[in-house]
Order: sequence, then C-alpha cells, then structure tokens
Amino acid sequence: MTAATTGATSTALTSRQIWTRTRGVLLALLVLVAAGIAIAAVRSGEEHGRLDPRSADAQGSRAVAELLKAEGVDTRVVTTLDEATAATGTDTTLLVVTPDLLTGSQQEALRTAMVPSGGRTVLVAPGPPSVDILAPGVRPESRTSVSARAPQCTFPAAQRAGKADTGGERYATDDLLDTDACYLSGGLPTLLRVSDPGDGDTVLLGSPDILTNERVDKQGNASLALQLLGSRPHLVWYLPSLSDESAMSDGSDDEGGESGIGDLIPSGWLWGTLQLFFAAVLAAVWRARRLGPLVTERLPVAIRASEATEGRARLYRKANARDRAASALRSATRARLAPLLGVAPADAHSPHALLPAVSARLLDGDRDIRALLFGPAPADDAALIRLADQLDALEREVRTS
Repeated sequence: MTAATTGATSTALTSRQIWTRTRGVLLALLVLVAAGIAIAAVRSGEEHGRLDPRSADAQGSRAVAELLKAEGVDTRVVTTLDEATAATGTDTTLLVVTPDLLTGSQQEALRTAMVPSGGRTVLVAPGPPSVDILAPGVRPESRTSVSARAPQCTFPAAQRAGKADTGGERYATDDLLDTDACYLSGGLPTLLRVSDPGDGDTVLLGSPDILTNERVDKQGNASLALQLLGSRPHLVWYLPSLSDESAMSDGSDDEGGESGIGDLIPSGWLWGTLQLFFAAVLAAVWRARRLGPLVTERLPVAIRASEATEGRARLYRKANARDRAASALRSATRARLAPLLGVAPADAHSPHALLPAVSARLLDGDRDIRALLFGPAPADDAALIRLADQLDALEREVRTS
C-alpha cells in the first residue's frame, strides 16, 4: 500500500485564471447593457408612452388628440388622482388609460368623484383588478382577439361609427343595469356603456386599439374615438403614475390595484431580460466542468513519447497540479527501480518492501529516500524540478551500482 502523503490540492483556480475564463462573458454582458442604455436614450426623445396624447409613435394617441382639438374639445393631460377627480363635471369626459394600475383606495376615490359629477368616464381595458369598484355589477370575462366588428347595438355613437377594431376584454352585466352592449364577441360585448345613477355614464372599452396612432385611420375607429371622448367640451386624459402620492400612501392592504414598479417596465425589456437569463444558463452549462469517469481509448495516430510527455506536462502546469505531476514521477521511478532491485512489481509501491532494497544498494545511506520516493507534493515549480532531477539521479545511481 502506498503511504505517500499529499498536501492541499493545487488544482484550485487562481484569480488570474478566473478572470481569464470569465472576462469574455462579462464583456458580452457589458456590451448588451451599454446597447440597451443607448437604445433607450435614443428612443426616449421620440416616445412619451403608450396611449399618451403627446406621443406620435405607433402606440401613442396624438392623432386622436389632434382630431378632438379640431372639433373644439379641450384636452388636458393629468397624472395624479387629485387632478383627475378635481376636473370631473357635467361638461367633462374623464378618460382613464390604465385603470388596473390604480390601487383600491384610488379606485374608490375615483368612483366617488365621477358618479355624482354627471359627466362621462371612459375606462380603457379595465380588468378584474378594477372593474368591481369602478363599474359595480359588471364582470370581466375571458379576453378575445382584436378585429373589425359591427356595433350590433342601439348606442348612437357605435351606430354612427359602424365597424371598428374592438376586442380585448369582454364584459357580462347584471340585468338590473341600464347598459348598451356593443361589438359582441361570443355573445359578450367588448364595448359596454353603463348609465350612472346621475346623468352621467361609464364606458368600458375592452381594447385601446381605436385610440392608437397606427389604427385610428382604419374602419370607423376615428369616429368611435371622437364620439366617445368628444361628447363633452372638456376631456381629462388621466395617465396614472406611481409618483402619485395617493398611490404611494395606499399601503400593502390593497386588494383592488396591482400597481408596482414592474408594471411600468415595457414588456420588451422583461422578455429581453428573460432571454438573457436563459442565455446565461446555457453558457454556464456549456462552460461547466464535465463530470463522469475517465474513458481510455486508442489514439488514431502514433505520437512520439516526448510529445505526449510535453503535452501532459503543459496540462499539469496549466492546472497547477504539482501534486499530480510529482505523484506520476515518483510512481514511474518506483516501477523502474523495483525490477533492478529484485522487488516484485506488486510491492514496487510499498515503502516497506522498496526502501530497504534501495538503501542496501546506495553507497550514501544518509539521504532521506522515503521523502524522495514517497514524500509530500512540492510547494512550487522549482521544487518540482528539483524532485525530477533527484529521482533521475537516484535511478542512474541504482543502475550503475
């Protein structure tokens, strides 16, 4: 049995090696982040946001705002609940772009202000987080695709507009409500007008497509948008914002709204982050150390022993595996010394059998043969070179003695 003692492993990667292996991935991530920042900076001056009446991009609503202006409708953009509720009145239409972003208390405050005002409130694609409070008695059903649909109702605004690109959220109502159900999909309306207790009404628009610049000139979209938003001389365009103090002070007991910083992040960035995550996982799998037993196989070509030795030595050096290199040198030396000393090959790596035979052959008995043939791993490359020289000298001395 071999009694060789080994020190701490030397295969651990140094900081320089870790940097060399990871700098490519870090550089790629840095380039991606820089590209994202650059694209955001370039596009920041072109886009105000989705359904923003100041935005001229495809998802903006500047075209609708200009049409309303030409019809004499005064449009005012607000971003806080206080501004929105203060502007309600019989001569005002309140357009709420993303009602699902409002917290529960915000929705209740908005409902309290809009019902007695006698004006019109248009909710764009309200879903389960907001319908129960902003439109009591209305239930959101499963969504449907957006396509050109006929009004199929008696609501004057829809009849005059004719076909329009509607869809998205669908709604069901209680029988007690006074409603106009238009643009049906599967028997359920995608545009629903509900009469309020006062003289006003609430319009639930299942999809915002008729308000966007890219679709306003198709079908009867422009006509429908003008009649929904231009029935009063004043239009308040409410774009909810998380900077609103009423949203930040609502607390964690909110059950209606689903606002959060993630809701303001464009979906493209979320998908991009997810793709980068999967790319990083694949890169980690690709670069990971392969586990499993070593498999020996015949080489397809003949290689010189010196070349194989040099190649193996380079691998040991690259991994700082001085312990493995020293073990290989000592094992080979013991295997060559055993037949010269009359020791059986099975006992070549046993210090009890090999060391007495070596000591009897050498003239200088003061040397520490045990440390030379069975000692610990060298501490550095210089010690490894000295060990190789000493083993070579020992073997020559045994052969010549």
